[in-house]
Amino acid sequence: MAPHPHSSASLKASLRQAALGRRDALDPQARQAGALAIADAVMAIAALADAPIVGAFWPIRSEVDPRPLIERLFTRGQRVALPKVTPDGLVFREWRAGEALVRGGFGLSEPDDSLPPLDPTALIVPLAAYDARGHRIGYGRGYYDQAIERLSRNGPVLTIGVAFSVQAVAEVPAEAHDQPLDHLITEAGPVSLTRA
Repeated sequence: MAPHPHSSASLKASLRQAALGRRDALDPQARQAGALAIADAVMAIAALADAPIVGAFWPIRSEVDPRPLIERLFTRGQRVALPKVTPDGLVFREWRAGEALVRGGFGLSEPDDSLPPLDPTALIVPLAAYDARGHRIGYGRGYYDQAIERLSRNGPVLTIGVAFSVQAVAEVPAEAHDQPLDHLITEAGPVSLTRA
């Protein structure tokens, strides 16, 4: 029997809060070292090399910092797009090294609105919590689930979640709209995903 939507939402909220508390408690130097290890592991995903445009994100709070990964993507000659939160969901725009970002909602740094939107074929996905099935809990607004669903209409989208191992939970209460990740990378390396 499927969980009641309200109970699922409240369970997700408590799992999110606990996982973010564990992430916030990590030593800043451990987070920095973890981000470098995560960047190396993500770059080793063979399918990622085939993506001409990779959707990434700019870090907020204690998130995994994807900037070392973005630098490696640039070095490999790949283009990077960053998301902007709009009323219609996430819109990705190309970002080049050194370009200024503008302050967006939720404390985000986003590309300038004058840049044309792009549809990445691979996404580096932030998250609050994850389980061994590749399900994630985001920040509660569903932006990435919607973006993955939208981008998938153009063809397959490679999704790579990045997190610290302290963000693991036993089970994410997945709902019909939730999109499991193709890969999940922590500072300890790739998470071996079990598909039900």
